[in-house]
Amino acid sequence: MKTHDDRPGGAGGYPDDRNYGAHAQRPRARGAAGPTSSTQGPGATFNNYYDEDHDYTDAGAATALVDGPGGDSGYHDEIVEKHRKTFSWNAGTDLGLLLLRFALGAIFLLHGAQKLFGAFGGPGPDGFAQNLSKMGFEQSAALALVTGGTELGAGALLVLGLFTPAAAAGVLGVMASAVFVRQGAGFFNADGGFEFEATLGAMGLALLFTGPGRVALDYGRVWFRRPLGFGFFFLLVAAGATAATIVLFYRP
Repeated sequence: MKTHDDRPGGAGGYPDDRNYGAHAQRPRARGAAGPTSSTQGPGATFNNYYDEDHDYTDAGAATALVDGPGGDSGYHDEIVEKHRKTFSWNAGTDLGLLLLRFALGAIFLLHGAQKLFGAFGGPGPDGFAQNLSKMGFEQSAALALVTGGTELGAGALLVLGLFTPAAAAGVLGVMASAVFVRQGAGFFNADGGFEFEATLGAMGLALLFTGPGRVALDYGRVWFRRPLGFGFFFLLVAAGATAATIVLFYRP
């Protein structure tokens, strides 16, 4: 008398216990084909396989292949995440910030040299002081030196990418004062307005929060790694310096 069932698949369509156990307990290695789901009972099947050698760019196809109809094993998210390109800081951003710094810094270097030394056909400190007096500023001689020194120093620091938040705040403060004085003439530069000053101030404001990029002497410093916090701090510094200049020295 037989004491066990020798039938290959078992009667009634049920899988043999030994074969079923081998399938159910075998761990599935990554990158190898193997069953991902099963149905117990009559007509049991093992038909959902995962092949990591293929590049599944279609999310729906990956879901159907990995999870089966209506399934949710989590492998779909893994595949999509694997093939999704993660955003990162890039060389194009560094180049753009470098060009922005050079352009803005060079403009302020030239204007500062005009005001302090009379270079490039500039008025020099005395001539610039007279211009400030005509605009309505008191203590124009001292203010001319401070303004010219701020423009020259901020321009040099921007070109080097050194102490960028402070340099950008200097640019923003000087330009904000100029915009305030010229606001009565309107916006467009052709009418004597503040178009040019507003443009330079906006460039300084942008650098205040973006930082200088990685091609700079600031690279790795604490204000480079935390641009937002330092940007807001120096924005307050620029606003305070502008307000103090207008309140203390401007008498239209």
